[in-house]
Amino acid sequence: MEQSFTTQMDAARKGILTKEMEAVLKNEPIGQDELIRLVAEGKIAICANKNHKSLHPAAVGTGMKTKVNVNLGISKDCADTAAEFEKVRLAIDLGADAIMDLSCFGKTREFRKKLIDMSSAMIGTVPMYDAVGYFDVDLTAIPSEKFIEVFEAHAIDGVDFMTIHSGINRRTVERFRKNQRLTNIVSRGGSLLFGWMEMTGNENPFYEHFDRILEIAEKYDVTLSLGDACRPGCIDDATDAVQIEELITLGELTKRAWERNVQVMIEGPGHMALNEIAANMLLEKKLCHGAPFYVLGPLVTDIAPGYDHITSAIGGAVAASNGADFLCYVTPAEHLRLPDLSDMKEGLIAARIAAHAADVAKGLKGARDWDRKMSTARANLDWDQMLELAIDEKKAREYRESSVPENEETCTMCGKMCAVRTTNKILKGEKVSFT
Repeated sequence: MEQSFTTQMDAARKGILTKEMEAVLKNEPIGQDELIRLVAEGKIAICANKNHKSLHPAAVGTGMKTKVNVNLGISKDCADTAAEFEKVRLAIDLGADAIMDLSCFGKTREFRKKLIDMSSAMIGTVPMYDAVGYFDVDLTAIPSEKFIEVFEAHAIDGVDFMTIHSGINRRTVERFRKNQRLTNIVSRGGSLLFGWMEMTGNENPFYEHFDRILEIAEKYDVTLSLGDACRPGCIDDATDAVQIEELITLGELTKRAWERNVQVMIEGPGHMALNEIAANMLLEKKLCHGAPFYVLGPLVTDIAPGYDHITSAIGGAVAASNGADFLCYVTPAEHLRLPDLSDMKEGLIAARIAAHAADVAKGLKGARDWDRKMSTARANLDWDQMLELAIDEKKAREYRESSVPENEETCTMCGKMCAVRTTNKILKGEKVSFT
C-alpha cells in the first residue's frame, strides 16, 4: 500500500523514496540511503511544490552539486513581460537550476503562473515584493494577516521556494538601531518590512505569524528560504552584530520549521571581504544547524559597477568551496538597472563557473570529469570537442570563427608556434617548422 506524506522531509523521515528523490539520484553523486537521511535531517532541500507540474526536481545542500539561481521579473519602470520570458527560456537553455520571479508591478499573478507552467527549473518568489501591488494600497494600509494571504496565493500557484524575511523582528531592529551601519538595510524586502514595522508599530508579520506560514508551507511543500533582511550592503558592514543577530533568529526559526516537516534554506550575504567569507560559511552552518545556505555573491569589493558579475563570481566560488550550497547570480547591471538579456547571460555563466569551480575544490565526485574531457581535447588539438565542451559553446564558437588561423590546428594567438602542436610533434618524432 502506498504510504502518505506531506513534504519531502516528512517522506524522508518515514523512509519513503519519492519520485522527486529518484530524479535527484539520477543527477547527483549520492546514494539513496544517504539522500533520504540528509533530507530527513534538513541538510538537503528538494524544492518541489506539489502544484508545480512541469518541474524537473533538483536538490540543494550537503553533497549536492552547487546550484545557481537567476533573478528576473517585471517592475514599474521595465514592464516588458515578453522580454522577461525570453530571459526565462535562455536561462533554462543555459542551465539555470532555479528562477526567482521578483515581479513587483502589474499582473504579477498572471506572469507567475505562466512562468511556473513553462519552467522545468524550480521557481522562487518574494511575496513581500508582490504585496503592495497585489492589494493596490499604500504599504501601511496592509494589515498583518494580508501578507500571509499573499504567501498562500504564491503557494497555491506552485512556487517551490519563497523568501520570507522573518528574521528582522523587533529585537533585530533594536540591534540595528544600536549599531550604526554604512549602508543601513539594503535588502528590498527587508527595507519594506522595516518601514512597515516602524510606521505601524507592529511586529514583523512573517515572524509573528510564522506558525501559519508553516501550515501553508507544509500543505503545498513550499521550501522556506529564510531571507537575510540585514545582509551587508558593503564590505564595511559584513559580519556585524546586526547580521549575526538576524542569523541567530533564522537558526531558531529553522528548528521550528523542521518540527513541522517544512524544508528550509538560509539566505546569506551580500557584500563581504574575501578573507571573511570562509568564516561566515562556517558560522551560518553552525547557527542554522546545517541547513542549505543560499548566497548572493558575496561581492568581494564595492568598486565595480558594471562588472559585479565578476566580483560576485569570485566571492561565490570561495563561498561554495567553504560550504555554501546555492549561488544567486549577479549581473553586470547590479546597482545600475534592471538587467537585459545579455546581462542575464553574463551573470548566469559567471555564477555557473563559480559553482563548478567550487565543486572541483570540494572534491565532489565526478566534478573534474568535465575538466578532464576539455583538457584531453586541448591536448589533442580537437577544436570541435573543445567547443562542444565549453560552458558557453555559442560564445566560444563566435570567438574561434572571428579570427581564423592559417593552420587549422592552432589559433591566431600563437599560430604555428602553438606549444601543444610543437610538443605533440616532437613527442611523435616529427620535425617542427615555423616557416
